[in-house]
Amino acid sequence: MKKYESLKKVDLHCHLDGSLNVERVSKWTRKELDEVKDLLTINKTGDLNDYLRRFEFPISLLQTKTRLRDASKELCSDMIKDNVVYAEIRLDPLAHTKKGLALREVIDAVLEGIQLTDLKAKLILCMKREREFELNKLVIDTAKKYLKKGVAAIDLAGSEKDYPTKNFKELFAYANSIGVPFVIHAGEAGTFKDIDVAINAGAKRIGHGVKAITDYETMEKLKKLDIPLEVCLTSNLNTGLYPNYPSHPVQRLIDSGVPVTICTDNRTLSDTTLTDEYNVLNRYFGFTIKDFNEMNKLAIAHAFLNDKEKTELLKKFL
Repeated sequence: MKKYESLKKVDLHCHLDGSLNVERVSKWTRKELDEVKDLLTINKTGDLNDYLRRFEFPISLLQTKTRLRDASKELCSDMIKDNVVYAEIRLDPLAHTKKGLALREVIDAVLEGIQLTDLKAKLILCMKREREFELNKLVIDTAKKYLKKGVAAIDLAGSEKDYPTKNFKELFAYANSIGVPFVIHAGEAGTFKDIDVAINAGAKRIGHGVKAITDYETMEKLKKLDIPLEVCLTSNLNTGLYPNYPSHPVQRLIDSGVPVTICTDNRTLSDTTLTDEYNVLNRYFGFTIKDFNEMNKLAIAHAFLNDKEKTELLKKFL
């Protein structure tokens, strides 16, 4: 057993298509396990756009209700093996409609997969930066229909460099107007200014957000408003943000008082688990079980759960 494997964990930022079970994909494609792993796992450091291109293959596989259900079930089962007790799984539903599935069929299939396991989990539906306004608005409207039915919120993902966060203010305003909460990928490949836009728009959490370290005022806003960053260390190395773990700003962010949760982002693409991330934090920064428990409690406090659900989950960390 790996160190920290038995520790209970919370993952608020995990993408379904980047976290496919290798054995399941091997059965789907009739390819050898090593070949599948090469196709699903990034094997070099590039930039965010290189990283995003790696999603084309797994997305191509997830175009039927059966596969979406099975992928969701396998991810939750893999998380349970890692002792994850709560997860918020991200899904770009429109990406899975290329062969005729309706949005509701995509979402229903993924929710069915979750329900076939014992993991407590909810979905976050992703808008994409490169998509036209009306299609992203459709994701918001669909999320509204599924709120309290398994979907917790929406997200904005994609290339920050090519499509700055400021371009999406109207969509965020619309989401706010109909009561759909959201998180935003910001301050990953972009700058601290993207984080400021996300904060001002009303984001409940910031996906990645590591560029906050470059601006004192941005960090102060995150502290004052109690908006946590969903930090994914290995992913940040894969996308070329930092050359190695010791150069990652996670410790400096925490020391500055910025709320931080630890997440996987893409378990298979980055070949990681929360146990692996915790081991990295312990090895390079000296994080302890007490630190991990505190961060998990913080994650629960900021999860898209009602007060009763939060109270029940927090009992697991006493």
